[in-house]
Amino acid sequence: MKKIGMIGGLGPESTLDYYRLIIEKYRNEVKDGSYPEILINSMDMNILLSFVENKQWDNLVNCLIKGVEILYKAGADFGFISSNTPHIVFERIKELSPIPLISIVEETCKNAEALGIKKIGLIGTKFTMESNFFKKVFDKSNIKIIVPKEEEQDYIHHKLMTEIEFGKFLDETRNGLLNIVKRMIDEDSIEGLILGCTELPLILTKDEFGIPFLNTTKIHVESIIKNCIKES
Repeated sequence: MKKIGMIGGLGPESTLDYYRLIIEKYRNEVKDGSYPEILINSMDMNILLSFVENKQWDNLVNCLIKGVEILYKAGADFGFISSNTPHIVFERIKELSPIPLISIVEETCKNAEALGIKKIGLIGTKFTMESNFFKKVFDKSNIKIIVPKEEEQDYIHHKLMTEIEFGKFLDETRNGLLNIVKRMIDEDSIEGLILGCTELPLILTKDEFGIPFLNTTKIHVESIIKNCIKES
């Protein structure tokens, strides 16, 4: 069994969700009463977000690499970043990392491809929706990424930063998010939706409107456990 290394804290609520899902998925797969070894480096979300907001990409890369190196020195065999937004610089981090890293974007793309989706909506932080790191990966599989309108992006980002990141899951906000998704189905003809922030599955807990909602946390965890129990 390989030792898992998690860059967490981005934010705390999704880190808890990752931990719970990793334990649950591992026990469902292994069935011998054991638990996986997980090393968690819980980093300061505010520091990393400030780098993203100011487009200080070198600082973001350096900060995350230091976090990965801590996991490596602690004995992690492979690692992952428990957040979508930092994947803006994932390719640079992957090149510098002393251990293999599993991309949440690449694993989500594989899932969408397996479902036969050709046009998919993406919601997440403003940084994720404005950036092209999802598009670059999905273009390789001929899957078109559709993002909400600018005012909808502002709404989603505001709710993430002021409510959902802090564990506040309000019905009014859930309905507001679903209204955006419904419009994207009606006007943009999306065939699925990427929950491109690891807090979003905590408020959008199930598929709606007859299309799959791709829970990036759950998809990531499935790949993490496969890698954990894979023979060296």
